[in-house]
Amino acid sequence: MTDEGPRFQTCDPAFAEVLGPRPGICVYLQHDEYPWAHEACVFVPATGDLFITSNRVLNPADKDDQKIVITKINITGNVTAQRQELAQTDIAMANGGVNYKDGILFCGQGDHSRPAGLWHMDAHPPHKTTPVLISFNGRPFNSPNDVVVHPQDGSIWFTDPIYGSEQGFRPPPQLPNQVYRYDPASGSVRAVADGFDRPNGLCFSPDLATMYVTDTGYIHGDGTTSFQRPASIYAFDVISRSGQPFLANRRLFAMADNGVPDGIKTDESGNVYSGCGDGIHVWSPGGVLLGKILIPGGVANFCFCRRGEIMALNETRLWQIKLSDGCIGSLLKL
Repeated sequence: MTDEGPRFQTCDPAFAEVLGPRPGICVYLQHDEYPWAHEACVFVPATGDLFITSNRVLNPADKDDQKIVITKINITGNVTAQRQELAQTDIAMANGGVNYKDGILFCGQGDHSRPAGLWHMDAHPPHKTTPVLISFNGRPFNSPNDVVVHPQDGSIWFTDPIYGSEQGFRPPPQLPNQVYRYDPASGSVRAVADGFDRPNGLCFSPDLATMYVTDTGYIHGDGTTSFQRPASIYAFDVISRSGQPFLANRRLFAMADNGVPDGIKTDESGNVYSGCGDGIHVWSPGGVLLGKILIPGGVANFCFCRRGEIMALNETRLWQIKLSDGCIGSLLKL
């Protein structure tokens, strides 16, 4: 497939270090039947598989009939032949995900009959799923959106906005829009940050001293938008008090000038990447917009795969982006 127009927009000379001498971008796989390439985008290096969750697939004859499809794609061979939709019923309305215990930890947004929470899926067939957390001390979560695992202590951090209720597949919220931390070792679950309109993506800096959280309040689940609501990334210091981690010193890190910042990642240099309305925006650790990877229609989520490679989700398209060989994602460090 031939793509026309510019693909990279430089806003600061330092963007050249991200791009490298021969940056490239192409559509890796396209499937137009439904928006299968929306969230998660979890790469499993051992198998070469990419796990992706779809946007909502609606039944035109029944507005209450909604589903989300999990797709597995092996990106080491003939992707058209190996794209596979996974049949599973335990994870209701899956959304964000992250590598966890040789598998994938998915956010399940829940529905009217199944709980919202976190589920582990085996990376290998038959892809057994196991619930990890399904309530905040007995109170149901709203619709967990994205999740990250602390690489040192194994704690799980996730966002829980009220999109499910707004989109008609969850009951009315019983919790605020918050960020949570779950400690699997002790079973403790804590609310660690509030004051968001719609908390969405989150990630750690490579030194684990900072957590970034995106707020996509500009667009609510019912489709309404307002320029007075946030389309922003907030940074927090990860500090320790009384032997427990806290998120402190909340500050505005950046605001997206197009759409909302959704999924978010950092590279080993500390640069911050987020999927926005016109592609992937890249900021320096100091919040300076270095440049944009332009993708028509925008990007909800993406992941760093092999060295200098990003795979980006664009609803009906999966894009492959080639950057500098020195551009390494801080999550997998490949």
